[in-house]
Amino acid sequence: MTTRLANAALDSLPQGVSAPGHDHAALTAGILHVGMGNFHRAHQAVYVDEAIAKCGATDWGILGSGVMPADAQMRADLEAQDFLYSVTEEDAETAQTRVVGSMTGFLPVEKGHAPIRQALADPAIRIVSMTLTEGGYFIDSATGRFGEDHPSIRADIARPDRPETIFGALVAALRDRRAAGQSPFTVMCCDNLPHNGVVTRNAVLGVARAQDEALADWIADNVAFPNGMVDRITPATTPERRDALAARTGVQDARPVFCEPFRQWVLEDNFPQGRPPLEEVGVQFVPDVAPYEAMKIRILNGGHALLAYPAGLMGIQSVDEAMEHPLVVGFLDKVEREEIIPAVPPVPDTSLDDYYDLIRERFANPKVGDAVRRICFDGSNKQAKFILNTAADNLVAGRSIAGTALQNALWCRYCVGEIEGGAPIEPNDPIWDRLTERARAAREDPQAWLGMAEIYGATGTNAEFAGAFTDWLNALWRDGTAATLARYLEE
Repeated sequence: MTTRLANAALDSLPQGVSAPGHDHAALTAGILHVGMGNFHRAHQAVYVDEAIAKCGATDWGILGSGVMPADAQMRADLEAQDFLYSVTEEDAETAQTRVVGSMTGFLPVEKGHAPIRQALADPAIRIVSMTLTEGGYFIDSATGRFGEDHPSIRADIARPDRPETIFGALVAALRDRRAAGQSPFTVMCCDNLPHNGVVTRNAVLGVARAQDEALADWIADNVAFPNGMVDRITPATTPERRDALAARTGVQDARPVFCEPFRQWVLEDNFPQGRPPLEEVGVQFVPDVAPYEAMKIRILNGGHALLAYPAGLMGIQSVDEAMEHPLVVGFLDKVEREEIIPAVPPVPDTSLDDYYDLIRERFANPKVGDAVRRICFDGSNKQAKFILNTAADNLVAGRSIAGTALQNALWCRYCVGEIEGGAPIEPNDPIWDRLTERARAAREDPQAWLGMAEIYGATGTNAEFAGAFTDWLNALWRDGTAATLARYLEE
């Protein structure tokens, strides 16, 4: 016998499943969030849920929204269970399931984003937050600037009242608020990007300035874009996980989320229209998020990239399994300690070595079961942010780049589209066809890969980096992944 999630079921949840600590039906929305994927629902939505329960902040509920076609099905699934869902925190010994009730609704998903624009006309919405993934901000990797020449952005500039992107929709909503004499909302990015508030501000202002200089000036003077660092490993939900949850707990949930127990959120306290009392539930408010961002993005996200491509080439399916392979974990340890950690600026009251030890423990959590393929996805957007920034800094400082060059060679070899032994790798990047063509050409001419200036910038033309990359790529084709990793560890 299973219990289907709904408001009516909250008083009779199965034993061991926690209900929200507040009256879900009494919430009103103060936040509109774009991108209701697993990470948001395991992270920001949980913090907000706890703040509502602890402090009675019932006017800070989250109104969900989406911009992708698949978001319509998510909306239907969550609407059928009164916008409730479960989060299960798992480690090797325990599994704890709770029902999260911070969502007040989920807007219809439409081209042109009219429901989002209409919802943002309500002054009760004081924060717009977003998780779009690292590739959703139209950043030119070669320059680090907003890519205003992207076709979707050009379309938004040409048609202000029917935007294609969320940034065009935000500009339209801010235009409406300005015309109505209302205060603007704060825009809060929750993606893993260096200086994510600055990146988001550049995207919004990039659209606005091309449409209306006066509006852009008003946004620049009045809209806050706080920087933040977010962290929680949240794998994809599989049918097997969903069925196991129902069998273990008796809860029937169409959109459950599974994650590690660890979580972290570091924010600038820059919310002119107010915010939930998040400091009461563990969010760190600091004057400068940058050191925390650099630590997390380079050590954790960079570490994921170090593990994923050799593991993928050797047919290893999950991150915890990769942590059991001595060559893979040896590669991770050596690059982290010799190249990544030395390039991370000091973080207040934090030992980088202790932080890395914690990361190793989190990667090895067998209950998370994070898929290597998920970590490998979208390397074309992740490499510059997670790995190549370290290589560039080490080149300037005269430190080793051998490990980061090898990681890039492994990524190149992965993008050929087959693992060792010949089994195919299904497309795993928004520009997979282009990457595959370049990776195959690089077997004879490595510059065919490093010449992707939008990814590599000046690092791709650096003689030291190019030489190391070429040496490692040749070794991978000649000797294979395991032998190449062993050679690196011996050196």
